[in-house]
Amino acid sequence: MTGALLAYTLDVLLRLLETPSPTGLTGRALTLLEKELELLGVPARRTRKGALGWEIAGTGEGHTTFSAHVDTLGAMVKGIKGNGRLLLWPLGGYDWATVEGEDVQVHTQGGHALTGTVVNVRQSTHVHGPALRELRREQAVMEVRLDERTASASETLNLGVGVGDFVSFDARPRLTPSGHVKARHLDDKAAVAVFLAVTRELLETPPTRTVHFHITTYEEVGHGAATGIPPHTDELIAVDMAAVGEGQTSSEHHVTLCVADAGGPYDHELGLRLRGAARHAGIELRVDIYPYYASDGTAAWRAGGDYPVALIGPGVDASHAYERTHTDALLDTARLILAHVRP
Repeated sequence: MTGALLAYTLDVLLRLLETPSPTGLTGRALTLLEKELELLGVPARRTRKGALGWEIAGTGEGHTTFSAHVDTLGAMVKGIKGNGRLLLWPLGGYDWATVEGEDVQVHTQGGHALTGTVVNVRQSTHVHGPALRELRREQAVMEVRLDERTASASETLNLGVGVGDFVSFDARPRLTPSGHVKARHLDDKAAVAVFLAVTRELLETPPTRTVHFHITTYEEVGHGAATGIPPHTDELIAVDMAAVGEGQTSSEHHVTLCVADAGGPYDHELGLRLRGAARHAGIELRVDIYPYYASDGTAAWRAGGDYPVALIGPGVDASHAYERTHTDALLDTARLILAHVRP
């Protein structure tokens, strides 16, 4: 079971990472998930807001909803400069230095995509010297250099590019021989891929509690799960990346229970049940607090959700940059979900 579970998770994850889905432009990624669920024989439904949900009936009482998000960091075209390059408006919270030098696609209203690169206005060290190193990376000095013959605003407009076009960052997914997965947007496509693999397992051995999977499309801008959580939900478990770094207990090799973040503490009793499920399954569960973090669980509670909320997820290094996790963490996240719904 373990080998098949991991292999399927990685297959879905790598395909999903190759599918651009910046917040607001998630249709292709949702279609990929719908086709995969169709192959599994699982009906899915999109909400009017654009979230995707599906359900696996349990053999007993109770209803657990798991939430993850398929939208990623990205940008929109804010303006076209006189030199033909593009000003950006950020989608999600990232430091501009983390996207400098990244390849992008500009998704035009005409339906085609143009490639380019994020550069700053003093990118050449041979031209600007120390001014490049002193430059503060912020929105005003970052631009997209299109891979097209353009040196003016009119030439760029003639390419079909306009204000409001979405810009996606190249995920650059890599699976290393050591089992590491490197990519942008492991936040939160890693959890979405785990959901598909867990769904396949639950079709073989049904859960005790009815399980609903809810994939949101606006988490990176703070309101993903504000709507769409099924009204019969008894408990909500958000599954998102666990941020790895100095001062944190989270690890790329483990699943983490986040007990509090910028939105405050999560539900203590639900957290205790997840700890118990981890112990019973022999999973080393890390416990952490993230001071600069909020999740779909936060959004659901702030919108009036009347249920306990917990947050778990695989450890991810370099969050909101070029991220990395390990297959150990992906597998343990899936195992914890299964242990919770099939005690």
